[in-house]
Amino acid sequence: MVLNYIWVGFFLIALVVGLVRLIGFGDTEVFTAMVNSTFEMAKTGFEISLGLTGVLTLWLGLMKVGERGGAIGALAFVARPFFQRLFPGVPKDHRAHGSIIMNFAANMLGLDNAATPLGLKAMQELQELNPDPDTATNAQIMFLVLNTSGLTIIPISIMVYRAQAGAVNPSDVFLPILLATFCATMVALIAVAAVQRINLLHPVVLAYLLGLTGLVAGTLVYFTRLPQEQVQTVSNVVANVTLFGIIGLFILLAVIRRINVYESFIEGAKEGFAVAIRIIPYLVAILVAIGVFRASGTLDYLVAGLGGMFAAFGLPIDFIPALPTALMKPLSGSGARGMMVDAMNTYGADSFVGRLAATFQGATDTTFYIIALYFGSVGIRKTRHAVACGLLADFVGIVAAIFIAYLFFG
Repeated sequence: MVLNYIWVGFFLIALVVGLVRLIGFGDTEVFTAMVNSTFEMAKTGFEISLGLTGVLTLWLGLMKVGERGGAIGALAFVARPFFQRLFPGVPKDHRAHGSIIMNFAANMLGLDNAATPLGLKAMQELQELNPDPDTATNAQIMFLVLNTSGLTIIPISIMVYRAQAGAVNPSDVFLPILLATFCATMVALIAVAAVQRINLLHPVVLAYLLGLTGLVAGTLVYFTRLPQEQVQTVSNVVANVTLFGIIGLFILLAVIRRINVYESFIEGAKEGFAVAIRIIPYLVAILVAIGVFRASGTLDYLVAGLGGMFAAFGLPIDFIPALPTALMKPLSGSGARGMMVDAMNTYGADSFVGRLAATFQGATDTTFYIIALYFGSVGIRKTRHAVACGLLADFVGIVAAIFIAYLFFG
């Protein structure tokens, strides 16, 4: 129901803004841009689904190998005490625990291509426990909102874009992104726990959260001691070695247990194509609405309005040119990426605006895209408190990114 209101709202707002621009300012091109956007984004939605097919096939095949070889079970065992309290509706021995921890690990390493299929797999396994297939369960909402908060320890792709834009030290946004995304994730966890009445003060939960905080702090300390020119190289090596190490571990354990690795892979891989086809309508729907909203110029007016409001109160406004990236991020990852690149090209990769835009890009994830993708893959229509909690985490991530950017770069 919430997605219905949002979807209709995007179109109605775009229509009103388009009419104002046409009648009030004589802009005869605005509706042409909006119509072109509908076709372009419909094509983009299909291309994304098509692109996901190969990745889904690969990772669902590897997950089946890991499951039969016992690697997924071992990972689930490590996180089980924490997940039992965070996802109380999921049985302690359920295989969803393994998929969830794999998804979180891929996200933290900045490996989007691996994280998405692992997340879809986890959502399918959680759906098996859903007594009402149309309505999101507490466990599904907790999993999804933690995904939308986008905890990323190693933001590889952002550092690559900064390097391409000519940044002197592409990795100088590494620590600000880590701090901003950590704030967003903690707020996401607290918000969902408050709604679902999950006790985060339980000793086991606190121990795991303190462990995660220690991991983040240790990462901060380690990378602050590295020469700037080595940060990106080390980040890439750590992420890719970890990823390939997991794949190797899956295969090795399966061989030790005398599992037919090839047949297991094929069996799991067959699910990839079906999932990719299933998500096409949901992706096309949300991307078309976002495209029309953006093409209408609403985002530009919103940014201008916020700039005027801050200026009227005598507050700093030098962060305003980076805001399009922040406002676009919950709607579209590719759109926000384009805004970030545009900000770096316009103001300079090493400018305050360029660095803040990069921090915005890494602070949170694409809330509406993830909701459409993950819930759409299992046919969920009633999202309950998922959107509200996800947007709250986005807001905190944006605010934190602004303050942290002023601290580091202001």
